[in-house]
Amino acid sequence: MTLEQMNWALGTLSAYRPLLDTEAAGCLRRMLGALTAADGTAAAEAYAALFHALRAGGCQGLGEWFHRALVDGGSPYAELVERGGSDSALEAAARREIALFRALAELDCGALKAAVKKAAPAGFAPVAEGLPQWEAGCPFTFESLTEFYRTYGAGAFARCRAFLWEKDRLLPVPCPDCPGPEEMLGYELQRDQVEANTRALLEGRAVNNVLLYGDPGTGKSATVKSLLSLPGMEGLRLIEVQKDGMADMPRLIRTLAGRKLKFILFIDDLTFDQDDKTYSAMKTILEGGLERRPDNVAIYATSNRRHLVRQTFSDRAGDEVDAVETIQEKTSLAERFGVRIPYLALNQAEFLDMVERMADLYGVDIDRQALRTGAIRWEMRHPGRTPRTAKQYIASLHV
Repeated sequence: MTLEQMNWALGTLSAYRPLLDTEAAGCLRRMLGALTAADGTAAAEAYAALFHALRAGGCQGLGEWFHRALVDGGSPYAELVERGGSDSALEAAARREIALFRALAELDCGALKAAVKKAAPAGFAPVAEGLPQWEAGCPFTFESLTEFYRTYGAGAFARCRAFLWEKDRLLPVPCPDCPGPEEMLGYELQRDQVEANTRALLEGRAVNNVLLYGDPGTGKSATVKSLLSLPGMEGLRLIEVQKDGMADMPRLIRTLAGRKLKFILFIDDLTFDQDDKTYSAMKTILEGGLERRPDNVAIYATSNRRHLVRQTFSDRAGDEVDAVETIQEKTSLAERFGVRIPYLALNQAEFLDMVERMADLYGVDIDRQALRTGAIRWEMRHPGRTPRTAKQYIASLHV
């Protein structure tokens, strides 16, 4: 395929047409067009601009750039493959265009510079000779991209594993705060339940929504976030939903349905006031609405309250005729979570054992009796025998 044919083929992209709007693709087209027209000045400028665009994007060559663009950018073909659909015309278009991208990625920079040099005005050949080069080669095939789409999809979900749902938008979190397994100390039985439910989700089985409730600082949120660091969880995506975004969760859930990836919608510190407007919305989302929750989505929530709804003595001593039924209705939300896991404060022996394990983890070299005595004094000033208190005590030893 000649340079002129490649440039013409680029202009006829259909399956991956949005790629033409990128800076690198625009530079590439200008360079190919200028070389076809034997305009050495324009070709040299476009060549230099393309090199800059590649390096600015952290890419060593066109092959790496195309690969990122095809994975990071959503496309009709990627969505088709991920959802297991069939469209012979779309598949043929994607196959043709990926073959074009491979040919462009494998263009020899030496040959391109020679073409620029040949078209350059008299006396400017040395300048063209000094142009930098990018790497030639292609790290993908049509088959490898298709398999990637089938497993991970494309776009933000292929690029990141953690997200925030804010103001009706998904915001990727490239570097989420996910503690590794070695940092998770204590509460093994609770974490095993959460992990088992999550692995069942990844295997495509029906699973329950999960509520982790109990004392502050016991590691409820860390348990959920640490799922992303476990082996075998590569197909899991974690989306944290703020309380004020729960009303729009049904729309988010609809966009996730049918994807091969599995999603946990994570609501941290879930508690409702007496007249909270989002209470009814949450009840419907968990269970009771006409729209069924997709099999690839589960809701995990943490709360310091077992029943999620704040109650006052006046609620129980009010003048409502059916006060008992009202109280039961308010506390029924927690029961809509099929798995409810308590996280309670540790007893003193468990707390001191955790302090010792944490000291080993963070390399604190101190006499064990002095460590335990100091931990008891610290806990008396900072009530709560929890992993958070233990970690704060260990951190104080570094000061």
